[in-house]
Amino acid sequence: MEFSDVINSRVSKRTYSKKVVEDEKIKYILECARWAPSWSNKQCWQFIVIKDKKIIKSLAKASILNFWLKNVPVIIVACGNPKLSGNRNNIQYYIVDVAIAMEHLILAATDIGLGSCWIGDFNEKKVKEVLGIPEKIKVVALSPLGYPTKKKSLTSIFFRLFSGSSKRKTLNEIVHNEKW
Repeated sequence: MEFSDVINSRVSKRTYSKKVVEDEKIKYILECARWAPSWSNKQCWQFIVIKDKKIIKSLAKASILNFWLKNVPVIIVACGNPKLSGNRNNIQYYIVDVAIAMEHLILAATDIGLGSCWIGDFNEKKVKEVLGIPEKIKVVALSPLGYPTKKKSLTSIFFRLFSGSSKRKTLNEIVHNEKW
C-alpha cells in the first residue's frame, strides 16, 4: 500500500475473526515499532504480546469499556521505562516515545491487513498485576490485533457514535502559518 493509503485506511477495529495471526506478521509489526525515533535514541519501550485466552479475558476486565477485548486473538501491551527517556517542560517523554512506536506498530498492522485499536482506557494497576509488569515500568497503551471482520458490533457502533471518531477536522482548523 502507498503510505498515504495506509494512513487513510487505518481505523479502530473492535471486531475480529477467529483466524490466528501469524507469528511472522506479529514480528513484522514489532520490527516496524522498533525503528521508531525516541528521546536520545534510548528506546524506552517494551511490548508484551498476549495470545493466551485466559490472560486476554483478564485484561478485558481492566476497564469496564473494554469488555469486548475478551474475543480478540492478540493483544499488544506497550510499556515505557521513564528512566530511559527525558523530561522537558513538564512533559514526560517516555509517553511520547512509546506513542510513536505504537503508531508505527498500528500503521504496519494496517499495511498488512490486520486491524488494531489504540486503547488508553485501562486500569494500569490491574494490567500490571495480570502481566507481572515491574513497578518502575509504565503501561502506555494496549491494542488488539487481528483480522477484522466486516460485521460491525454494537460496541463499534456505540464508540463511533459517541466518540465522533469518523470525523476529521480540516487543515484550516488545525494549521497556523507563521503565528497562532
